[in-house]
Amino acid sequence: MSPGTTRTDVLRLLGLAQRAGAVIRGTGAVRDAVRSGEARLVLTATDASEQQLEKVRALLRHREVPERTLASREELGAAIGRSPLTAVALSQESFATRIREMLDS
Repeated sequence: MSPGTTRTDVLRLLGLAQRAGAVIRGTGAVRDAVRSGEARLVLTATDASEQQLEKVRALLRHREVPERTLASREELGAAIGRSPLTAVALSQESFATRIREMLDS
């Protein structure tokens, strides 16, 4: 993350993306979004089970959708006002790009 950017900042932006209707929630929905080409970025939980992650990553190996690990399942879900989640995807390129920039710099 860039200096001055915290995980909390990224989670807040994820919450904003949720309010804008740009977040796809849950492993099954994320897999569907990756298959259909709707997903622009996949965010996974640090404490997700390997079985759940492998379901998503198996699809990502064959597609050009970036993946980043962000926070715990609890934090990921709370950021978008939901119960704990293993994975979410962003469907709007502007949010995906900004979050990638925040996490990669």
